[in-house]
Amino acid sequence: MPRVSILLTCYNHRAYIEEAVEGIRSQTFKDYEIIALDDGSSDGTREWLAEQSDLQTVFNEKNLGTYGTLNVGLQRASGELVAVLNDDDVWLPQKLEKQVALLDSHAEVGLVHTEGKFIDGKSQIFEGKPLGFSFPRFETGDVLLDLVYENKIIASAALARRECFESLGGFNEDYFGSGDWEMWFRIAEEWKVGCVNEDLTYYRVHGANASHKLEKIWRDDQKLREWMLPRLEDLGSRFPAERTKQARAHCWATLGTVRMLNGSPREAREAYRASLHLMPGRAKSLLRYAATYLPPSAFRKLI
Repeated sequence: MPRVSILLTCYNHRAYIEEAVEGIRSQTFKDYEIIALDDGSSDGTREWLAEQSDLQTVFNEKNLGTYGTLNVGLQRASGELVAVLNDDDVWLPQKLEKQVALLDSHAEVGLVHTEGKFIDGKSQIFEGKPLGFSFPRFETGDVLLDLVYENKIIASAALARRECFESLGGFNEDYFGSGDWEMWFRIAEEWKVGCVNEDLTYYRVHGANASHKLEKIWRDDQKLREWMLPRLEDLGSRFPAERTKQARAHCWATLGTVRMLNGSPREAREAYRASLHLMPGRAKSLLRYAATYLPPSAFRKLI
């Protein structure tokens, strides 16, 4: 039985998949299995996968989406640890070795991710912030409240104990692109999260990235925020009270923004009022509350 099950998610990235697989094969840590999960590719990816003798290949009969596909992989995984790699991303050789070592030395950590770089379609490293932010990362520790503000765990950079999925359930298939964020949040409720502070994951930025499909992401964000808020109300003394209040205020304010972006100004105002009740002096919430009386197109230009 391998220690690590690698879930390689594949969908119409024939131009990149060979580099992704080569990144796995070059790992210094060798005790793994590769489960290649193709979600209906039509660009030659399936044919190439079928020729690779070291891959366990699963061809979905119908398109299941990212999280349905990952759940198929979880059902097949036999390793005690589970890694995700999207077929357009790349691992550097010591990624798994460093992550496994951290998990082996920290029983309280359920998931560990790495730092990394953004690359373009030609595998050249992007300078600056091609997506408007630096490569995301957390310091090792209790990151639950940090995950309220943003998802700082790139899926291809993550390695988690299979125990996490067995106890919490798989990915929520109702999400388009935020199901990994919800999954990491659930893990962070029960475990600490670790980070290897080395650039060991390359995330590819190109025109087909799911993160470019804003309207679907906005719907995801609303669903995620509405799901998070009740879970932030009963944290007891886990965090300082002021820090928890600030996180809840931020979550309500963000919910207000995405409700407005999704065309629900009345519900947006309710969320902003809840945020302002927690933090009356939050200037951004006050301004955006006022902006909900503008047409949606004008609101979008302001944020």
